Amino acid sequence: MTSRTRLWVLAVSTPIIAFAIVGGYLGRVLGAGKDDTFRQLPVFEEVISLVLNNYVEEVDVRHAMRGALKGLADGLDPDSAYLTPDLVKAAEGGQPAGPADVGIVLTRQYYLRVVSVRDGSPAAKAGLRTGDFIRGINDKPTRDMSAFEGSRLLSGAAGSKVKLLMFRGNQAEPHDVVLTRERIAGPELTSKMANASTGYVRVVDFTRDTPAKVKQAFEALGKTGATKFVVDIRNTARGDIDDGIATARLFVPSGTLTVKQSKDQREVVSAASSDGALREPVALLVSQGTSGAAEVFAAALEGNARAELVGEHTLGRAARQRLVKLPDGSGLLLSNVRYLTPKNNSIHERGLAPDVAVDEPEVDFGAEPPAGDTTLDKAIEVLTSGKPVEAKKAA
Repeated sequence: MTSRTRLWVLAVSTPIIAFAIVGGYLGRVLGAGKDDTFRQLPVFEEVISLVLNNYVEEVDVRHAMRGALKGLADGLDPDSAYLTPDLVKAAEGGQPAGPADVGIVLTRQYYLRVVSVRDGSPAAKAGLRTGDFIRGINDKPTRDMSAFEGSRLLSGAAGSKVKLLMFRGNQAEPHDVVLTRERIAGPELTSKMANASTGYVRVVDFTRDTPAKVKQAFEALGKTGATKFVVDIRNTARGDIDDGIATARLFVPSGTLTVKQSKDQREVVSAASSDGALREPVALLVSQGTSGAAEVFAAALEGNARAELVGEHTLGRAARQRLVKLPDGSGLLLSNVRYLTPKNNSIHERGLAPDVAVDEPEVDFGAEPPAGDTTLDKAIEVLTSGKPVEAKKAA
């Protein structure tokens, strides 16, 4: 290896070494020890040497390095990402690109994939659904875009427009969708009577106020005759996980609510003696868009036999991310805490299987969804029968 090549290797390897040193994180995720992680670095050095000495054109090493770092982050989980220096500054500031957005939560699955669409948002009015793929944002391809960057591109000034290139399911033709950004200010919770004895509570977002609002809704519906309840968290993906845990405390009088798993330890989060104020029978409506705080909430209730899950398999997105800055100002957004079910099963990247499976109907672009709500009807049937669903096998 020439001296020039060695200098390039040293320059581009520094961030990789920094990444490997941060808690031996990569080695843990891949199931290997720290020593095995460092044994891979000479292979990386050899690859750089081969590229520099054999590629037909002059190599832009900085560009290649960004690709290598992105590949490392993408190989962890959909929420981990490589961030450019500008995106690092944005992440540190904690502010969106603008005060308005279109009501979409994103993840990565080859392209950007819609996790959920908030009720009443511009995306919901345009008919976007969980599982839709966004192939472009304002003509910028999303193939190599992180969910963090995509979310920022969807934000902006109220009244401004954003153009999305969308795909749904196996449909071959893409669809251009133009959305007008709005300040999302709809209710985070709604409630009504589903029938003469069943209350229905829709949790749109989890916030600090959600526990109090859920309790108020249950009490108000109880006064009008509700003796059992359906809590709808389909496509609920916004909110802090701690708020989901706080809401679960209303329903679980004792036992484990969740387990927080970090690199070196597990922390059991348990119900307190003052928890469990709501004792009525409950069914939870879940979907592929149920994510984050909603999943941890659902796992706490289902794992303590306080509710049955009716609907679809949930997404599997229950982790916190930590920003690790690199020497050149770029950074890595890494999932460093995962939340487990009360039985110590992973939620992240695995999701929760429903007790009673009901698929959401498929709807073509531009078509109206079918009338009725078969998932809600099934949940009411489950509550009315009073028969416990056979326990699922541990995942």
